[in-house]
Amino acid sequence: MDALVNDPKTDTKGREYDPATGKTRPSREEAEAAVRTLIEWAGDDPNREGLLDTPKRVARAYEEFFAGYDEDPEEVLGRTFEEVEGYDDIVMLRDIRLETHCEHHMVPIIGKAHVAYFPDGKVVGISKLARVIDIYAKRLQTQETMTAQIAATFEKVLKPKGVAILVDAAHQCMTTRGVKKPGVSCITTRFTGVFKEDREMERRFMELCRGV
Repeated sequence: MDALVNDPKTDTKGREYDPATGKTRPSREEAEAAVRTLIEWAGDDPNREGLLDTPKRVARAYEEFFAGYDEDPEEVLGRTFEEVEGYDDIVMLRDIRLETHCEHHMVPIIGKAHVAYFPDGKVVGISKLARVIDIYAKRLQTQETMTAQIAATFEKVLKPKGVAILVDAAHQCMTTRGVKKPGVSCITTRFTGVFKEDREMERRFMELCRGV
């Protein structure tokens, strides 16, 4: 890694230092150059009028698509509330729109997530549950890994009696390339605690996912 100079967050090539990994990220200029290379590799001219600003647009889009690398999901869930007036049942969010990118082909995975937890004396603001899903989704992912990561974070931070998650999504790496099978969705689940040990709780969660 190049020696850091002046600004402790950047190196001599303008690369940003990432404290989470202890490494530097390529600079924006390097990212835009990479996009120009891909345009040329695809067979087009990055200097033609319609493509002149494409590298900048792609870099900005990637900042949005992969913003989850800059956020800590455990910190998001950190503030909980113990004043629940004796509430002792499922807390669930259903039909959370989810957009992530396949780590194998870097194309979209689009679908929805259903998540639930059974509180053990404390709850968290429901918007925080959706934010955690967004944080993990805004990274390069496989659906299986993302499902496990979300459940593990809820389990670790909230320490509930159980967690349940179901993700239902379409993978464009399968629908637009390769086998090209549109209309196919992938379903992944993860159950912990009471949702794993009690089949009745699992059944209730699945019925709530269907809106029964």
